Amino acid sequence: MSDAVTIQDIYNLFQASQAEADRRFAEADRRLAELDRIVAEFAAEADRRAAERAAESDRIAAEAEKRLAKVEAIAANTNKAVSALTSRWGQFLENLVEPAAVNLFQARGIPVTQTLRRMKTKRAGLAMEIDILAIDDDVAVAVEVKSHLSKADVDYFLEKLARFKQAFTRYADVKLHGAVAGIDIDEGIERYAYRRGLFLIQQSGEVVEIANDEYFRPGEW
Repeated sequence: MSDAVTIQDIYNLFQASQAEADRRFAEADRRLAELDRIVAEFAAEADRRAAERAAESDRIAAEAEKRLAKVEAIAANTNKAVSALTSRWGQFLENLVEPAAVNLFQARGIPVTQTLRRMKTKRAGLAMEIDILAIDDDVAVAVEVKSHLSKADVDYFLEKLARFKQAFTRYADVKLHGAVAGIDIDEGIERYAYRRGLFLIQQSGEVVEIANDEYFRPGEW
């Protein structure tokens, strides 16, 4: 016959169960604390790496800005140098065209006798500059000089010719012709200028010459 279970036995069993429960709760609390520590370390590492990446991004961005500033400075200096060179080439060509203009146009039957250079007007709405004007009493040839001559240059000059007599009213009664001159001339410009009634003047060695053939008839504005 087994021994009877007493209240003390039940109490002892309860205490043992409570102790085991307390141990398990304590173990769970320890593991949670360990998990919190791991999560905190992971978060701290993530923050550290994010900060490093941000710092690296800032460094790269700052370096890129420095390089961009250098490139912009180089580009600005290059543009200045190119502009200065273009201006010098333009002046060089003007220095060739202006002394030869009278003879060149007289040889084409246009009786000009003198030249004016860099003729300007600031008349409201009609501001204009003509590089070279070869002229006599009742006839004139306006010359546009470009180191690099493009179709856009020709079109712009044609617009100036259309407004010339409004801008320079003292020449309202002259028979006006037009000419374009260039050192570097885009392909097709010779034919384009020809069709639009313009003389084309180009460099040939140390002199300049009119490229239009003997059948050319200049336009009149």
